[in-house]
Parts: sequence; structure tokens; C-alpha cells
Amino acid sequence: MKRLALIIATLVLLRAHAWGQAWLVWLDTAVVYQIYPSSFQDSDGDGIGDLKGIISRLDYVKRLGVNVIWLNPVFASAWQDGGYDVTDFYQVDPRFGDTRDLLQLIHEAHRRGIRVCLDLVAGHTSNQHPWFKASGELRTNRYSDYYIWTDSINDAERATLERRHRTHDPAIATWGSYGLANAPRAKYYRKNYFEHQPALNYGFANADPNDPEQQPIDAPGPRAVRRQLQDIMSYWLDRGVDGFRVDMASSLIKNDDDKRENIRLWQQMRQWLDGEYPDRLLIAEWSQPEQSLLAGFHLDFMIHFGLRGFDALFLPKGAPDCGDYEYCYFDRSGLGSYVPFITNYINARNATRQWGYITVPTSNHDVIRPNNGTRNTLDQLKVCLMFCLTMPGPPTIYYGDEIGMKYQPDAPDKEGARYRAGSRTPMQWSNGLNAGFSTCLPADLYLPIDTDGGALTVETQEKDHNSLLWMVRNVLSLRQQYPALGNTGDWQLLSDMSTPYPMVYARWNATSRLIVALNPSGDAVTTTIPHQDDIAGRALIECGQCSFIPCATGDRLTLAPFTAVILQ
Repeated sequence: MKRLALIIATLVLLRAHAWGQAWLVWLDTAVVYQIYPSSFQDSDGDGIGDLKGIISRLDYVKRLGVNVIWLNPVFASAWQDGGYDVTDFYQVDPRFGDTRDLLQLIHEAHRRGIRVCLDLVAGHTSNQHPWFKASGELRTNRYSDYYIWTDSINDAERATLERRHRTHDPAIATWGSYGLANAPRAKYYRKNYFEHQPALNYGFANADPNDPEQQPIDAPGPRAVRRQLQDIMSYWLDRGVDGFRVDMASSLIKNDDDKRENIRLWQQMRQWLDGEYPDRLLIAEWSQPEQSLLAGFHLDFMIHFGLRGFDALFLPKGAPDCGDYEYCYFDRSGLGSYVPFITNYINARNATRQWGYITVPTSNHDVIRPNNGTRNTLDQLKVCLMFCLTMPGPPTIYYGDEIGMKYQPDAPDKEGARYRAGSRTPMQWSNGLNAGFSTCLPADLYLPIDTDGGALTVETQEKDHNSLLWMVRNVLSLRQQYPALGNTGDWQLLSDMSTPYPMVYARWNATSRLIVALNPSGDAVTTTIPHQDDIAGRALIECGQCSFIPCATGDRLTLAPFTAVILQ
């Protein structure tokens, strides 16, 4: 009977995937909340967040309407890149606690109906990792081919490497493909991002047999690294972890311009996952859904690199990692365009709907928050977040965006964060000492806090049902109440791309149809959309002011400045 019950439970969780892999049914109602552990809640007064602190705030996360947590890396780290330079994949970093604390977090989250996903740095380690140190030895050992070594690099790579070492310029910290080790094994190694992040050796697509650096993907070293990756995943999945967000997921196999071999690698991982852990989640940091979802990931982001469009929506001119846009769409000027986003999004969604989901996050640890520059009032932020929370696929909320926390451009570089530190500042809970994040002296905080005079705290916004926090809760509640607005509901742009303000789109399923209308500009705007027979114009949520006049020849909408509305 026990075995039969397990089979039935598995069948409930899964449905057939278009190309033979399982569909993760619980993801159809998922809402993801990203937590940067160093900055969420400090439980011991050292000024740095920890796992016990996160446990103490799980009721808040649940009340928000979230049922999946993604934690940025909690593994042991050298802390030269915010935890993305791992020194031990099988240990929790002491700053956060220990494995028992992580298991307690998983238990307490599960008790509340919240799943927990870890950040898996699959493509590299720290240069302080014991594997890397052993790999650099002359003596052949188990780890000799875990990394990619060479004594010869071309002149351009050598010049880039010398410039990095000479200037220590953070602007060129990621340039080039090699790091300098001067190890007994060889002088140089392939890096994956920063120089202190040596790339793990998954092999080379189309490996050059005359170049000893380039091992084919089926060589013993790359095969061993794949097994190690699988072992890491198994170790944590066996302890109750519900899945992984995979950092730089397309970076594993080198010399793979079309990503064909990276796709094949992850398809094999997904097949293994479906067989051994059929209810677990894989999230890609890839931002190319037509590649990542084909590769077997359940979910991919549309963010500031890869498939273009996020920057056209959210990143103002001069922002780090911004595109070539004079104005972003969610800007008070009303001079932006959503065309780059909409065009790419429609194409990607149509091509991948049978494989998985695309999510547009509110922001993340690598990109500036919505509250930045001249987009700095709560009414503007409501329009911005309304968009992210009413698109198809699982919404992904970066901690603090639900209360409008500021991007702080002057935050000090912390542990290799550079400009990213401004998006990693402590969560702002209350109007007391250190905004309730820590009992430490303010000078000992992990990063600075700016509550805008107390307005940008959970405590203040809890008391105001017109706050950004309550809007987020209400929209997430509507997604559960109206599946048309949820992850599986359909989507269609109704407004004319030649006149992009306001943005109007429909969400529907077999039982209901809703309209979302957004005006992020500082001017009132009017548009006419095709007549919607089943829309009466009743506002389920209205932030600002909207007039809806139905007409057989076309429905007319007028939106006041900074207005977001969901119409039934």
C-alpha cells in the first residue's frame, strides 16, 4: 500500500513533458521569493544575516503569498564574490550557521507549505577550494583534471591578465578567460568569471586534439566532474532541498557557441533528476529560454543579459549593465518603449510553453532594484511590480522589493559585489535599531540601511492597506483566486506597440478573463483596445485612477499618471 501511495503521489505531481520529461505540476501555482542570506535577518547580533534569522521570518514570507524560497549561496565560501566562490559544497558557511540550521529551515518552511531551493554554483569553485589546490599539484591525483590548465595563452589574453593584475580595476575584473596560478601543474587556468573562480572542467565541445588544454566532454576528467555535480545535488536533495537555481548554467562546457553540448548535459541531468527526485525544481540563470527550457530547466529568467528586453523595461540610462536605451519603459518621462521586451518575450514564450516557464523578476542580487533614480515613489513602484506580478509564469520577488527598498549606489563594495552591493542591503523590518535587521552597532552592519524616514519598512507598510506591501499581497492573492491571472493563464497584448503608453494586456483561461492596464508615466494617457465582450470594467485592484468605457468599435481606457489596474 505504501508503494502504491507513492506512485499515486508521483503521478499527481507530474504530467507528461512535450519531449519525454516530466512536467512539475506544483510549479503551476508557485510564487518565488529570493533571499540574500547575509542581508535578510541577523539572529546573533554580528551584523550579518543567517539561517536562524530566516527561520524567524518564515511567517512573514508565508503571509506575503510566497510558497518557494530561493536562497543565494549558503555553502562555505572564500567570500570574494558574495558566496559564489565556493570552498566546500557539502558544508554550510559558518557565518550562516551549520547544516543543522539549514535542515531546520527546510523543516520549518515545509511545515508552512514553502519549498526551499539552494543556489548551485555548477561551473566553478573558489581558487581556495581543496579540489583546485590538489589539481595544481604535479603529482597526479583524483582532482588533477577537475580544472583546465595550460602553460600557454595568446598575447591578447596575457595582456588582459597583466592589466588586471597591474591596475586592480574592477571594470576589467571579469575580462579575459584565464587566471594566473603559477602552480606546479601549470602557470595558467581557465576562469569562469572573476579570476578567483577557476572553471570546473566539463570538457570542450569540438575539442582540438592538438591542444592538451581542451579535453573532450567524454574524457575521464569531465566525466568525473559531472559525477561530482550529481553527488552534490543528491547530497542536498536527500536532505529535503526542493531544487536548485543554477548559477551561470550555460557556462559549463567550453567552446560551445550554440550551447548544444551544454543543453545535452542538462538534459541528461534532468532525466536523472526526474528518475531519482521527480518532484524537484531546476531554475536556470541562462536568460535564453529557448535554450534553457529545452535543456530541461523548469524555469528561466528574462533578465539583464541574454534575451534582451528586461533592460528596456527597467534599467535607466547610466545604470550598470543597462542596454542602449535612452529611457526605460517604466520611467516617469513616458518616452520609453516596451517593443524590445514584448517582441522577444512573445517569441520565446510561444517557442517554449510546452517545456517550462519564463519569469520576469522584480530584480535580483546582480541588478539594481526598481526603486532607483527618478523611479522612487511608491505609486511608481506599484506600477512596476504590478507588471512583474501579473505576467504568466511564477512571479519572482527579490526580498525587499515588496516594500520598495532602495538601490543604494553609494553602498561600499562588499565581498566583490562592486555596484551590486547597492541591491544587497539589509532587509528593513521595523522603525527601530538597524530597521530590525540586527542588534549590532550600526557601524557593524553588513551593508547600510536607508528606510526613507521609516516609510520603507514592513512595520510601516503593514499598517497601511494602500501600501506597496499590501498591493503585492493582494495581487498574489488574486493569482490564486483567478487562475486566469496565475502561472498557467494565457496572455495577449491588447495595446498598440506603436503607442506604448499605456501597456494593456489580457490574462485568461477557460473560465475567466481579466485585463491589466499600466501607465508608468507622469502624464495621463488614453488608448483604445479591441472590444472585450466579457470585460465589464470592474476594478479588482486599482492603484491610481482608470476610466474604462466599453464600445463595440473599441474599448477606451484613460489612465491617470502612475496607475496600475486589474479589470474584470
